Amino acid sequence: MLLLYIYKALITFCHTIFQPLINMDADPPFHEAYKTLFDKTIERNNQPVRNQLLIDNKDNEQLVIVEECELPLIDLSRLNLGEPESEECKAEIARASKEWGFFQVMKHGISTEILEKMRFEQERLFKQPFHEKSKEDKHLRFSAGSYRWGTPSATNLKQLSWSEAFHIPLIDITPSGGFDSLGITMEQFAATVSSLAQKLAGILAEKMGHNSTFFQENCLPNTCYLRMNHYPPCPIASEVFGLTPHTDSDFLTILHQDQVGGLQLVKDGRWISVKPNPEALIINIGDLFQAWSNDTYKSVQHRVVTNPLVERFSTAYFFCPSYDTVIQSCCEPSVYRKFSFREYREQVQADVQKLGSKIGLPRFLV
Repeated sequence: MLLLYIYKALITFCHTIFQPLINMDADPPFHEAYKTLFDKTIERNNQPVRNQLLIDNKDNEQLVIVEECELPLIDLSRLNLGEPESEECKAEIARASKEWGFFQVMKHGISTEILEKMRFEQERLFKQPFHEKSKEDKHLRFSAGSYRWGTPSATNLKQLSWSEAFHIPLIDITPSGGFDSLGITMEQFAATVSSLAQKLAGILAEKMGHNSTFFQENCLPNTCYLRMNHYPPCPIASEVFGLTPHTDSDFLTILHQDQVGGLQLVKDGRWISVKPNPEALIINIGDLFQAWSNDTYKSVQHRVVTNPLVERFSTAYFFCPSYDTVIQSCCEPSVYRKFSFREYREQVQADVQKLGSKIGLPRFLV
C-alpha cells in the first residue's frame, strides 16, 4: 500500500514538472507571432512582460472583478411535471433571458458520461503538437480554417485572445482517422445539445406569444457549430484576455466548461465573474435572438480572463440558422431592420478586420 502511494506521488510530481515542457510544443507560439505587441508593452511598462502579473495601472482597471456570482440556475426536469410547475420553469427561463442574457440549466438531458468523454477527447486533441493542429486540419478531416488561435487582426494586447479553438460546422463532424472516438463523441454531444437548444428556443418564442416553427425550420443541425476551446496558462495574465469582450452572433449558445473559471459577463454596467457549477450547462442569448425578440431578450457582452498557472477547457454549441435566413423582429414597431444571417456575419467580419472589434446589432438599427 505504501509503495502504491509513493508510486502515485512520483507520477504526480513528474507530471507537474514535465507537463509544461510537453505543452510547449502543443501550445500556439503567441510570443513569436505577436512579438511586436509584446515589445510595445515592455516599452510602456519599462519591465519584462512575463513579470506583469499584477494589475498596476489605470489601463487595467477594467480587469478588477467587482464580485463573483452564480447565474440563475434552472432545473429543466420541472418541465415534465405539468402545470403550474412547468409554466413557472418557462417563466424563469424567459426572465433570466431578459434580465441577465445568461442562465444555467441542470437536469438538462445530456449525460455526465457524454460530457466527461467530450472533455477527455478535447484534451487529447489539444495536446497534439502545434504544427500538427495547424496543418489546415487535414489530418483531422475538418474544414480548412477550423483550427484558430490568437487574433490575427489584433493591434494591441487588449485585442489579443490567448486561446486556441476548433470551430467546426456540425456537417463536418465524422469519425476522423486516428481520432475516431473524437468524432463519435462529438456526434453524441451535438445531437443531445441540439435537442436542448430547440427546446429552449421554443420556450422563449412561446413566452413572446409565438408558437411558430421558425426555429425548427431554420436552425438545422447542418447550420449549427461546435467550438472546442483551450486557454493555455498565460504568463501575462494581467495584460491579455483568454477571449476578448464580445457578444455571440447566433440565437443561443450552450456552454460546457471545466471548473477553472474565467468566464465573466456584464450585469448592471459591471463586469462580474461567473462561479463554475459542475452540474450545469451555461446558456446565453445571442445577437439574433435579441433582434428577433425586439430587444426583449438580451445578448450581453462576455469575456474569458486568462490564468497564469492553470489551463482551461470549454465546449460551446452555437444555435444558428442558414446564411440565407432573414431575421426580423417578431413584434412591431421593430427596433432593427430586416437582415439575413449572411449579411450580419459579413458586416461583423468587416468591422473586426477594419476596426479590430465587433459592432454588431447597432449596425442594423432602424
